[in-house]
Amino acid sequence: MPFVKEQLSTNMLLLSFIYAVGAVSIVLIVLGLCFVDAGLVRRKNALDTWIAKIISALIAGGATMVAGIGIWNWQFNEAFGVPNPLWQALKDWWFGGQFLTHYSGQIAFEKLPEADVQQVFAVFFVTFSLGTLALIHTGAMERMRHKPLYVMAFVIGLVLSPLVAYFVWGPVGPLSNQGTHDFEGVFPLYIFSGTWVLVLSWRLGPRLGAFKPHPSGTQPAASNVALVGAGVLLIMFALPFIAIASTWIAPEEGFFGISFTNTGLGIILENIFAAYIGGAIVGAILAYRRREVVWALLGPLAGAVICGTLFDVGMPWVVFLVSLLGPIVAFGTAALMRRWEIDEPKVIPLALGPGIAGALICGFVEWGTKTGGYPGLEGSYALQHAEITPWWQLAGVVLTMLIAAVPCLLICLAFERKGGLRVSEAEELVGLDQTYWGMNNYGEEPPLVISGNGAAATGAGEDPPVPAGT
Repeated sequence: MPFVKEQLSTNMLLLSFIYAVGAVSIVLIVLGLCFVDAGLVRRKNALDTWIAKIISALIAGGATMVAGIGIWNWQFNEAFGVPNPLWQALKDWWFGGQFLTHYSGQIAFEKLPEADVQQVFAVFFVTFSLGTLALIHTGAMERMRHKPLYVMAFVIGLVLSPLVAYFVWGPVGPLSNQGTHDFEGVFPLYIFSGTWVLVLSWRLGPRLGAFKPHPSGTQPAASNVALVGAGVLLIMFALPFIAIASTWIAPEEGFFGISFTNTGLGIILENIFAAYIGGAIVGAILAYRRREVVWALLGPLAGAVICGTLFDVGMPWVVFLVSLLGPIVAFGTAALMRRWEIDEPKVIPLALGPGIAGALICGFVEWGTKTGGYPGLEGSYALQHAEITPWWQLAGVVLTMLIAAVPCLLICLAFERKGGLRVSEAEELVGLDQTYWGMNNYGEEPPLVISGNGAAATGAGEDPPVPAGT
């Protein structure tokens, strides 16, 4: 390995470790979402919830390793004037490409500087697809067939999520280079997932008994709401490490956000915890006034999502004030979904509503903040040549929603024609643990028996309904 000395240094090893921790932390996000979902689904669907989420998340991550990394790196080839930038990025960064199949000591520094760092960051980027699918599965629980979920996971990981990141998450994408600003993946993670879930929930329809009484008496019921608290704490633990990994660290030049905004490690951490605190305060007020425990548990996350684009550029007191709006926007979004009879009480209220609101607020609060470009480049790709503006934030929101909504609708319609998007009524009444795995995770409960008219005859085993608003 002739290039070991020029590719390896203490700084590079430290940076590799930072991005590795960020990647592992997104796996903790998936774990946290598993706990949240397991606490809010009916007991007869608890095991399947874990299995489907883990498998779909890993399918999406695997698809990103096949080609998604190359799509994201397309922006850098364009900025550096590489001929055939997309094709070259795909050849270099696909699963069998030279940059993913050689040790850093085998790669010349001129060809791929800091190879280890970039390879570890590629894994960090892969795990973003895991988080995206974990959120999307949350919006389709208890009624969606596995096959369309896994097809969606593959398409999203292979093309769609990396394509959104190419446009808006990074320093030299077509929109981010003009001034669209993101930091912690608000566009490719929260807005994309929320939009996908909005379309998917519409096409799936509500769970049995969600808005209208069902002859069997079934209705959505939480198996253990306390598990939501465990999931929220896991997510709160992981988010700061993901934020630290969403940066450019150049010891001789500075510390930058993912779009090359000036920032600092201390400010980022202060902002994250300011957002937690603000969201928790308003979430607790909503919870006590309405006796809806879910807002006390999810309030900190709503505060973090609405501030996700501000973590690198905002000041802590500004972030705190904005975070107070997070649970309010989430509550309003949830109320709108109930009015439209869209049965999705978590991802759309927590990710889509606050995600869009926060992205637009960032455009006004940080109007004029320098962003975009790359060190050493000139002209239209010069470092910090662009400015954050409300209209470029809006452009990012609209583009992200289109990239999510149109493919989701097409895939849903394709599976609907074959009758394979949603499980049958009888399967939903029996539960997905029995339907897919022939067992009940809670062994003390007998299997649900379906009578000839489709009603639950014995062993329903339902818990009391989850509080309104969840």
